Amino acid sequence: MKQLLSFIKKEVLHIIRDKRTILILLIMPVVQIMLFGFAMTLEVKNIRVAVSYQYGDELAEKITARISASEYFDIVKTINNPINISSYFIKEKIDTVIVFSDGFSNEIYKGGTPAVQIINDASDPNQASTVTSYISAIISSFQNEIAGAASPVRINTELKMLYNPELKGSYNFVPGVMALVLTLICAMMTSISIVREKEFGTMELLLVSPMKPAYIIISKIVPYFIISTINLLTIIALAVMLLDMPVRGSFTLLMGVSFLFIFVSLTVGIFISSLVANQAAAMLIAGMGMMLPVMLLSGMLFPLDSMPKFLQVIADFVPASWYFTAVKKIMIEGQGFMNITKEIIILNIMLAVLVIASIKKFKVRLG
Repeated sequence: MKQLLSFIKKEVLHIIRDKRTILILLIMPVVQIMLFGFAMTLEVKNIRVAVSYQYGDELAEKITARISASEYFDIVKTINNPINISSYFIKEKIDTVIVFSDGFSNEIYKGGTPAVQIINDASDPNQASTVTSYISAIISSFQNEIAGAASPVRINTELKMLYNPELKGSYNFVPGVMALVLTLICAMMTSISIVREKEFGTMELLLVSPMKPAYIIISKIVPYFIISTINLLTIIALAVMLLDMPVRGSFTLLMGVSFLFIFVSLTVGIFISSLVANQAAAMLIAGMGMMLPVMLLSGMLFPLDSMPKFLQVIADFVPASWYFTAVKKIMIEGQGFMNITKEIIILNIMLAVLVIASIKKFKVRLG
């Protein structure tokens, strides 16, 4: 028994001495419960809504006030001219537009059938469906409240889904898969490849050779850049041919943004390799540390606007969230370069920061 206790003590001390391991063991459960607890929700919140109704329309204003009072919606704009609705979705990042028919209140008082049109950005089909059901429930509840026993009220609700009228799941799934595959191939495989050389001792031989250290790193990332490009083209081709996924914007712009994201992911892998000394740690950080944020904090599975503010801030530091947004704007909404300048600038900043950090951390000589 004494011998067993001494061995247990030895293993405990071994774990405690490895600060990185103990950090992972203690922090990972906290990170996972925060991500899965707050990010994994099918509720939608903070939906940006614009409304259009005639000035002074009493009942339209009451329905609008009830929608605004809901925890799920933010009325951010009143539209006077509902002709060019699509521009509000692009320029003002509106999620939903609600248009009340002219003379909405008068139609109800006269016993007619007024109309309410709900126009959603359906590039995220799950969010569009949920938003529609929430608004329809509010309108239905209001309709039942004002209806009299002898004079039932009927409000005709019309639905319009922009960008994805058939509510196909692939429209949200494909950009997410692109971000996930590129992240894992570039970040994880690059970091493991470099750390393998360090772990086996062959990195020292390479560094004392006439080849410049920069050439060694470039030779490591070029194959994964080529593989990532092949995978990218394969995903796009399969999405277009098998899933009827559109590429409404410029294909050249799509490839340009994808190449930028690939470079960012490659530098993430290089930076990870400069922090760890073995392949297991590199796989853990690159795999778990990158895969979970890409899946949960990019908008691929759950809308970011519905998450707590602190998770939205964390998502801003996940390169995949910006790439995911840019791909959706290009492929689904058909937007051009000027509409994704923010995403491009942020990805370039991330690339520059990672390159500088990797250069500073990368040791020319291993000691």
